[in-house]
Parts: sequence; structure tokens; C-alpha cells
Amino acid sequence: MSARDEILGRIRTALGDVSDPHVGETPVDWAYGQAVSTGDLGLIDRFAERVADYRAVVEQVSAADLDAAVVAALAGVSGPIVADDVVRRRLGADLEWRKDDGLSPADLDGVGAVVTTAAVAMANTGTIVLDHGPGQGRRAVSLVPDVHVCIVDTDQVVGDVPEAVARLVETGAHTHPQTWISGPSATSDIELDRVEGVHGPRTLHVLIVG
Repeated sequence: MSARDEILGRIRTALGDVSDPHVGETPVDWAYGQAVSTGDLGLIDRFAERVADYRAVVEQVSAADLDAAVVAALAGVSGPIVADDVVRRRLGADLEWRKDDGLSPADLDGVGAVVTTAAVAMANTGTIVLDHGPGQGRRAVSLVPDVHVCIVDTDQVVGDVPEAVARLVETGAHTHPQTWISGPSATSDIELDRVEGVHGPRTLHVLIVG
């Protein structure tokens, strides 16, 4: 008898008096990816609440007020602001823009902030996904600068993770590198003291547009 056979034999013996866990099982009326409840708050309000829970700054603004909201969010930021052409065309704000033309890590470290759009966002978790398509830039751009202003349109907000994954698959974004963001970068690994800005931006400012 091989070691494998011996191990499997012992497992079968140990499970000999265990009944089938599926017998008498109560069926659950749920399918992966279907819409779920956001409780006593609507989709957008729940998303805003959860984003704020992560100590991010979150605002709901109209499309007409987006420019002013971005300028206000970047008030006090020192240094150039990175955004791609999609974001800059959408905003038109007169800021110290800098295009990411292969900026080195050192160059990115000298950037004041980054402004991006998003691919999808989840209400029940307050999570934002960047698939790094147009409007979002490459991963390093959203991770190195200390301030990240993220524009999320209301039609990009879904209920939870399965819905978000289904949308990413539907758009083909599941084949791209992704960054999932739940609040500013933070860790409590040492003495349970929260330290922000360790693995990414110290400040996350989310503008929900719609």
C-alpha cells in the first residue's frame, strides 16, 4: 500500500459515520452575480457611506459641478497633477497638469496628485476598481502619488463584489491588470497603530458624479 492509499484510507475511516452534508440541505434562492440589497440606503448613498467609513473623502456632485469639485479637492496640493487625455478633456480645469509619458518612480514621487476615472465600484464594500483603461492610467500612477482624486459615475456603482466581477467580465476588463481600492492605503500591522500612505496614496478623494 502506498502512502497515498494509507492516508485516503484513514480519511475514509474517520468519515465513516458522517452523514452526507447535502442531505436535507435547505436550498438558498441566490445565484452568483445577481443584484443584492443595500439595506436601508440606496445604491449610491450606501457606496458613499462605505467609502467614508474607510476615511476617504467622498462627495456627490453634478456633472456641471465636477470641475469645481476637482479643483477644490486639489486645493493645497503641491506639485504637478497627473491625468491622461481622457480626464483632462472631461474636466477642462486650469490646473498644473502633467502627462504620464513613462514617468519614473522618482518622477511620480514628485507628483502632487493623480486624477482618474474608474471601471466599477461596489456599494456594499465601498470598493473601487481601476482596470487601467482610458481615464485611469497605469497602476504606478494610481499608487505612487500621495493624493488620488477618483471620479466615479453613478452608473458605475453596483451592489457588491459578484456584480462588479460580472461587469468586469462583460466588458473584458477581467483580462487587464486591476487595482482594487478600499479607502486610502493603510496598515495596522505594528502595535495595531494605523499608518496611512504605506502602500499607496495617503489621501483618497472620491467624487460621485450624477
